[in-house]
Amino acid sequence: MFVDLPQELILYTVGAFLLGWLLASVFGGSKSGSKKRDPRDDRIRSLEAELRIAQTDLEKTRETAESLEKELEEAQNGIEKRDSVITHQQSRMEETTRDLKESVMKTRELRAELSNRAAENLKSEVALREVKTELEVAQASTDLIATGVLDYSVAPSEEDEDGDDLLDESEMTEAAT
Repeated sequence: MFVDLPQELILYTVGAFLLGWLLASVFGGSKSGSKKRDPRDDRIRSLEAELRIAQTDLEKTRETAESLEKELEEAQNGIEKRDSVITHQQSRMEETTRDLKESVMKTRELRAELSNRAAENLKSEVALREVKTELEVAQASTDLIATGVLDYSVAPSEEDEDGDDLLDESEMTEAAT
């Protein structure tokens, strides 16, 4: 059977077999070579895995940084608003303190004026009572003279000349009050 085939066909078949075997041994390697892996390939694979992990971490870090920047901006806005509120409240407090001091000073002035007026009013009342008393004494004297009970034509006795029993005008005013 081998003999009946043309010789070219046999040569092509043997050549193809040899070429396949050569190519398989060069590119496919042997069984003993396939068991050993190149350590550089392992290193490349581990570096690629670390790169993917680092890129994932970088994305997470960027997202975190963006959220922190937003929070920082919100916090700064809040601080600015609180500062303006505090400044406004301090100015209102200073104004209120100033108004309170002015009110206290005005109240003191009014109290002093009121006490002065009260003293003047008291003096006026005392003077008015003195005048009323003098008027009443004068009226009583006039009535007594008119009725004849009081007579100045009678000379004072020796006892009355001492002046102990008689009251002068200032003593009468004091006695009346």
